[in-house]
Amino acid sequence: MKFSRIAAAVTTAALAPAVLIASPAFADGPGAPDAGHQPATTTPDQSVPDQAEEDRKTILAIIAHPMASEYMKEAGHKAIADGPKAMRKFIEVDQHKIRLDDYRIAISRLTADAGPGLKEGINKLLSSRHDIDMLRHFYEVTQYELRDDDNRIEISRLIGTGGPAVKEAGKKALKGTPADRTQFLKTGRFLAQASDDRVELSRIEESWDGPILSEAIGKLLNGSPTPAELRHFLEVTQYELRDQDNRVAIAKIIDGGGPELVKAGRAALAGTAADRTEFLKTGQHEARAKDQAAKDKAAKDKPAPGKDGQDQGNGSGPGTGTGTGAGATGNTATTAQGHTGAPLATTGAGDNTTLIAGGAGTALVAGAGLLLAARMRRAGAQR
Repeated sequence: MKFSRIAAAVTTAALAPAVLIASPAFADGPGAPDAGHQPATTTPDQSVPDQAEEDRKTILAIIAHPMASEYMKEAGHKAIADGPKAMRKFIEVDQHKIRLDDYRIAISRLTADAGPGLKEGINKLLSSRHDIDMLRHFYEVTQYELRDDDNRIEISRLIGTGGPAVKEAGKKALKGTPADRTQFLKTGRFLAQASDDRVELSRIEESWDGPILSEAIGKLLNGSPTPAELRHFLEVTQYELRDQDNRVAIAKIIDGGGPELVKAGRAALAGTAADRTEFLKTGQHEARAKDQAAKDKAAKDKPAPGKDGQDQGNGSGPGTGTGTGAGATGNTATTAQGHTGAPLATTGAGDNTTLIAGGAGTALVAGAGLLLAARMRRAGAQR
């Protein structure tokens, strides 16, 4: 009896908790929590994500993207600070509107270094209806295709106008990849141009006579000039030094030159560099020709040596004629005292010559009278 009672009590005690828990009276009794306010289990269900935390992570990834503008970043941080509802709105609505504007702005900025083809493509896209996918594709794909087309055109132009080194490097770039063409336009063209510039400077040094420019070219080439320095020398400096050499050359030309040469040279020195180049090329020769013409005319107009404009010594000019004095016929030209037979030189024409001839005749008559008087005295003495 005692053993059977103990067994029944143990069985009842073991079954009692299961019956009580399953009983409706226990579940809905006064001490049970309201629906929707059941106590949380001690171990949470890891398969149900926390939506707010996921949204926060999504927003952080959006604003960390390289295309995210400052406005996108600012709006994302504000949504996180405003809570789950603001974050959900940012993800579903705001980010797409902002991204659309960001792409528009980024594509517009491409025009700063764009070629003609890319600029045309940008204007066409932004002036027509477009969505985020069209903008993204243009920014990530189309712009590079249009850039390469522009690069090909620019390289072809450089080949047409460049020297041997530029032509060779440009043709190689055209056969290469888009990256090769970009690299050629960025650095390769300048290295090739520097090679051509060195050749051109050497040619100028050999052909130029002026010391100033020649000396400067030699000094430049013997140094380590950059491509930019070589190009600046060819495009600017050489012309400044050429003009200095031209000034020196003009000063030497007009030193001791004729009036027209001096006049033209001084005008060139006071003028422009182009005036000085023109003087050395043609002006000096024209001025020399004028000076020579003036010299020839002066020589033609000058009397010949020993002539005074009248013929003398031919028996037809003044001081000649048939004498009428005693004992003289024929040429009456007399000789100066102290000379034997040399005709008396005249110092002029006209009245002076006539006076000299008249004086000579008077002297001749007086001499004959004296001779006659002497003979008469001798005859008287003899008687």
